[in-house]
Amino acid sequence: MTGLRFGYGTNGFANHRLADALTVIAGLGYTGVALTLDTDHLDPFAPGLAGRVTETADQLRDLGLAVVIETGARYLLDPWRKHAPTLLHDDRKLRLDFLRRAVAVGADLGAEAVSFWAGVRPDDVDERTAWHRLVDGCAEVTEAATAASVPLGFEPEPGMLVADIADWRRLHAELGAPAMFGLTLDIGHCRCLEPMPVPDCVTAVAGHLVNVQIDDMVRGVHEHLEFGTGEIDFPPVLRALRESGYRGLVAVELPRHSHAAPAVARESLAFLRAADEEAR
Repeated sequence: MTGLRFGYGTNGFANHRLADALTVIAGLGYTGVALTLDTDHLDPFAPGLAGRVTETADQLRDLGLAVVIETGARYLLDPWRKHAPTLLHDDRKLRLDFLRRAVAVGADLGAEAVSFWAGVRPDDVDERTAWHRLVDGCAEVTEAATAASVPLGFEPEPGMLVADIADWRRLHAELGAPAMFGLTLDIGHCRCLEPMPVPDCVTAVAGHLVNVQIDDMVRGVHEHLEFGTGEIDFPPVLRALRESGYRGLVAVELPRHSHAAPAVARESLAFLRAADEEAR
C-alpha cells in the first residue's frame, strides 16, 4: 500500500499572508498545500504575477511542499456575487479566463492538479443551457490543461450542477473521458450526500482521483467540520485511499476556520496521523 501525504488548504489561512501560511503549514509537518488563488493569495489578476509565482515556487521548493491549485475563491471575480461568474453564467468568460490562468500558474508551480467545480445554476438559466455551457467550458479548460500537462480535478459539490459522483461520471463521459480530466473528491461531501459508505466512494472512483480534500461532515448538511465533530469514521477511509494506490495529496479543507488556523491545522494533522496509524 502506498503512503498518504497530508496537506492543508490555504483557504483556511485567509488571515495570513501566503508566505506566512506556507511557512506555518510546513512547520507543522504537512508535506503539501492546497493553494486557493485569491485576492491576497497569489491573485492571478494582480500586477507582477510572474514574479510572485516564481517567489512562491521557490518557497514551496525550499519548504518541501507539494501543491495543488484550488479555484474556489469567493469574491475574486466579482466583489458583489459569491463565486460568480461560474461556467454557467451568461458572463462566464471571466471564469474561463480565471481557470486558464489557474492552469498556467499550476504549470509554473509544478502543481499536481488544478481543481474546479461547476457552480450553482443561475435562476435565469435553464438546466439544458447550463449543462451545455458546463460541458463546453470544461472542454476549453481541458484543452488548456492538456497543453500544459496539468491534470484537472473536477469536484462534485453539494448544491451545484454537478453535485455528486454520478453527475461527474456523466460529465466525464460527455467530454469523451479525456485523460487530463480527473476527479477531486471531498471526503466530507461523500458523507453529506452520496448513497454509498464513504470508503466505498473512494474505491469506486480510485482510478480517476487526482486530488482529495478531507474534512468531517454529517449526513444532509454541507458544512465542513473539524475532525471528530461529524459522523465520519476516518481509518477505513484512509485505508481505502491507501489500498487504492492513490498518490496525490490529501488536503484538509476547513475554509471557515481561518480565525484559529495554526491551532486547527496542528490538531487536524495529529488526528489524521493517528487515524492513518490505526488504518495500517
